[in-house]
Amino acid sequence: MANSINTNRGALVALQTLNATNKALETTQNRVNTGLKVSSAKDNGAIFAIATSQRAEMGAQDAVKQSLQRGQSIVDVALAAGETVVDGLTELKSLAVAIQDSVAGSDTETKLMADFDAIAKEVHSALAGATFDGVNLFKTGTLIEVSTNTSGGKFTLKAAADPAAATGLAFGGTATPATGVWAPAGTVAAKRTAYTAASVDTALNGFTTVLADFGTKSKSLDRQATFVGKLQDSLETGIGNLVDADLAKESARLTALQTKQQLGVQALSIANSSSSILLGLFR
Repeated sequence: MANSINTNRGALVALQTLNATNKALETTQNRVNTGLKVSSAKDNGAIFAIATSQRAEMGAQDAVKQSLQRGQSIVDVALAAGETVVDGLTELKSLAVAIQDSVAGSDTETKLMADFDAIAKEVHSALAGATFDGVNLFKTGTLIEVSTNTSGGKFTLKAAADPAAATGLAFGGTATPATGVWAPAGTVAAKRTAYTAASVDTALNGFTTVLADFGTKSKSLDRQATFVGKLQDSLETGIGNLVDADLAKESARLTALQTKQQLGVQALSIANSSSSILLGLFR
């Protein structure tokens, strides 16, 4: 091959090799710095698009988890109030038995009925206070739902048509579930007719049925929340499999490329010196 000072083929080849090494080194350094083998669409458009879509799905799952946690809090508050109500109804049954055993018109009857009235008011007050984030499961007229997935799935905590739990706890008086106000029957005779063990049993059975339904729903929400957590973990692992760099391999590759870069620089230097050697032919 003819020697020429105008065209240094060796230098051109060395420069191309060095440029390729520098480009590979830049890619490897970016992977080491970011921990990602696909950090932008330029690295791999298809994988970047998939990873971006799945990250958006993970963000949406966070919203679902928050919705489920809100639902759990609503139900937990209702169950806590429900325990107070059950304790009150249990005490009311004892009072009802004592009232029926007392002499009509006696001072004992009056005191027992006063106790019954006080506890009944506490029961209704507890029901009205069982509110979380403006939601009360013991009231009626409002559909209460929470999201269970990103596709629009809903879990119903309370249907709009469900009656208020307080309506079965009137004991001959007037209950207003919306405000928690309860007014006892107006006459002693009406109270004696309403304040019986049988009426308390009826109220207790109806109320515990409501609590049992809430308990079942609480468990369902807990299972849904656990599933969403596992789903998020799976999505995160899947995204990692697509875009995460193997840092052990990249570290070894970085060392090799740095050595190759140094050799490339030396090779280019040698190739560039070939032109000066031609000067010796003219001495």
